Amino acid sequence: MAPCSSEDPYPTEISFHCPNKPSYLDTVEEVDEVDSSADSAGQIGRGTAFNSSISEARTLSIVNVERDPSGSVRRHRRGAMLDERAASAERVTALESAFRGFAERKSDEVLYPVIGLTFDSIGESYDYYNLFSWECGFGIRYGKSRLNVKGSKCMQELLCNCSGKPTKENSSSSRTECAAMIRLLRTDDNAWYICEFRATHNHLMLKTCAQKLHFPSHRHIDKYTRELVLQLRENNVNLSKVYSIIGTFFGRIENVPFTKRCLRTLCGKISRDQADEDVRKTMDLFSDLKDKDPEFDYSVRVDGDSRIRTLMWTNGSSKLQYHHFGDVITFDTTYHTNLYDMPFGLFVGVNNHFQTVIFAGVLMRDEKVESFNWVFREFVKMMGGKVPVTVLTDQARAMEVAIGQVWPDITHRWCKWHVMKKAKESLGVHYHKRSEFRIEFHKLVQDMLTVKEFEDAWQALVKKHGLETNTFLIQIYEVRHKWAKPFFAGKFCAKQTSTQRSESANHMLKNYIPPGCPMNLFVRQYSKLLFDRDQEEGFQEKRTILGGSILKVNIPIEKHASKIYTRTMFEMFGSFLFAAGSYNVEELIPRRKYVATHINAAKRERYLKSVFEIELSPEGDFFSCECGLFEHMGMVCCHIIKVMSELRLSEIPKRHIMKRWTVEARDILPDHLRHYQKDVGLHETHTFRHSKMYIAALELVKMGDMNVSAYDAVMTCLIEGKHKVTPLCGNTDGMSIVEKEASIARSNCQSQQRADSNVHSIAKSNGVSRGRDVSDAQAEAEFRSANISRDKAKQAMSEGSCVNGGEQSSESLKW
Repeated sequence: MAPCSSEDPYPTEISFHCPNKPSYLDTVEEVDEVDSSADSAGQIGRGTAFNSSISEARTLSIVNVERDPSGSVRRHRRGAMLDERAASAERVTALESAFRGFAERKSDEVLYPVIGLTFDSIGESYDYYNLFSWECGFGIRYGKSRLNVKGSKCMQELLCNCSGKPTKENSSSSRTECAAMIRLLRTDDNAWYICEFRATHNHLMLKTCAQKLHFPSHRHIDKYTRELVLQLRENNVNLSKVYSIIGTFFGRIENVPFTKRCLRTLCGKISRDQADEDVRKTMDLFSDLKDKDPEFDYSVRVDGDSRIRTLMWTNGSSKLQYHHFGDVITFDTTYHTNLYDMPFGLFVGVNNHFQTVIFAGVLMRDEKVESFNWVFREFVKMMGGKVPVTVLTDQARAMEVAIGQVWPDITHRWCKWHVMKKAKESLGVHYHKRSEFRIEFHKLVQDMLTVKEFEDAWQALVKKHGLETNTFLIQIYEVRHKWAKPFFAGKFCAKQTSTQRSESANHMLKNYIPPGCPMNLFVRQYSKLLFDRDQEEGFQEKRTILGGSILKVNIPIEKHASKIYTRTMFEMFGSFLFAAGSYNVEELIPRRKYVATHINAAKRERYLKSVFEIELSPEGDFFSCECGLFEHMGMVCCHIIKVMSELRLSEIPKRHIMKRWTVEARDILPDHLRHYQKDVGLHETHTFRHSKMYIAALELVKMGDMNVSAYDAVMTCLIEGKHKVTPLCGNTDGMSIVEKEASIARSNCQSQQRADSNVHSIAKSNGVSRGRDVSDAQAEAEFRSANISRDKAKQAMSEGSCVNGGEQSSESLKW
């Protein structure tokens, strides 16, 4: 189609410059030129030979276009009308008519608008004219419209995309004041018909698909594709991958009916829609989560303008995980990918499968001391008041101060990974990949076990490389007790020495959450991360319950470990057992002291410790190795395993079995119900009334676990029953399980007190009789050895935390 122009912006002659113009179009133009008031129906009738193939039972709806003597179209006044005409099986649509007659017309265009052509709705007419514009090489848009006195639309114009004037004289606008258009009016049966058609354009027509697709009318994205794009973007699929995925639905990417630029515009609109009323959507989401999970909890801290400063939330599953494995946590706030650039912190730990578990998430506006104070207090409050034993963080000073104020009695350590990262940034050329300093520095940080070894090796390292005055090394050496491995000895950390758990969780979060996402989407995607973590934990539980154990040595102590540990921890025990084969054991003091020496001690590097001392308690139930792995992790080291093998032990001593790594790690009950734990058991046979109530309670728990409504009903029943029964428990008959346990414990305590008094007298008299040959320290050692049985008895009576396998000090036991 060639460009054309006219002095008259609204020519009465309807011309279409096409060398293969259909004959019926000539008929319409010729009649319109001779007598504009002629019967339009006759014009269309003479020019619509392409409809002859349509069945007589189904006809194309054509209206008479009435004109005034001046030649303008007469528009009838109508009242309230429906937006579209009702569909009819007896009526042929304009699009179907054009397709059926295309073969007979033998023209280049499948579609062509003609005056009087009717449509059921504006949408149908828009689609028809848009398909016609695609064939010709231009785009369309909606123009002027009119409403009648009843508020019904009675006129609509569809214009060329280049119509109108540019807003600025010197601009890149594509507006050329093109006059091409169609004007639609209403019929008596609520349909629309073309009353005016102008085909003349004053600009070039586009030829290729790549060019035409950039017209807004030709890059339509249907609602199903929009929904697909929404779901993909919410799950952090980038733009290029979204476009490729959509291309697979259309066969190949060339068939996608819109451009990547159009898709980018849609993604921007989706992001803006998600960000609208973000706080309200987030609070609504929290309400929904609370309805589904009664244990879900969140806390909001606002400023003076009621803007959110800190937002923390957790769910019932995370609370239960913290109850079992909340002894050691890591906290890190390095994640910043959200709409408000707020730091996101994760409280993370490890379960009995050595998997990462997430306890809570927090969004913070700033990282000040007061903010961290609020976060740590609220975290403990959400978790029922339980304070962790050890916390690992980065080197943020504000976080360190807040922990000292809120949790003054816990162990706080820095992440070694952050120390390494800052060393790389601060030491420059001394820390490149192949530098000797870097290799020796890593060995110093990772392999030194004692404080003296670490300090001596540090001084030798900085002196060798002339870094005695390096500011960074001086600073981190002064705070070595916060991050160096020897200072972790005796501090239970569940084998964690860095915030790598938190950072790996942050890395996983990036796979779920798109950059710049609003808060409500952040919370939804965070819930998906928790779901996936639960799925992974379920797999490990299934592997532990049903999977077999692969033995490496097939000795009794290994078989015992396969029964008590989860599969992951048993595999870790197997690696220690394998490493034990590299040591030889020498007995220094029979049944008291041993030395484990590496078989290649002479060939090993000097910084690697090759000789370890292991001490055995007089009762033979506890081993102590100078490597400190058991105190740090809760698993026996390879040196202790070697000594156990030499002593031909068939089982791991109970004091070396930390409950948090076993299959029964979740079997932890409150103090007054501890006798129901599987690893404790009852000393007396159940009474009839106890057994009957126990079974009834289990049945009630089973019913309450069916759904949320049943849970609420059961909890209400139990709370009311507790209030009703409490006044009746004042008078006891001495037959309850708790009273029997208390009676046995009191009797044991009295016996041990008498034994302690006798042992103390004997130890004291022995110390005096020996005179000056026996020191006070030796007498005290004999006294401690004699009191071992007393401590063991108290330990059997007490309950503990998950750090020591469910044991706590007997001082907290009150009768």
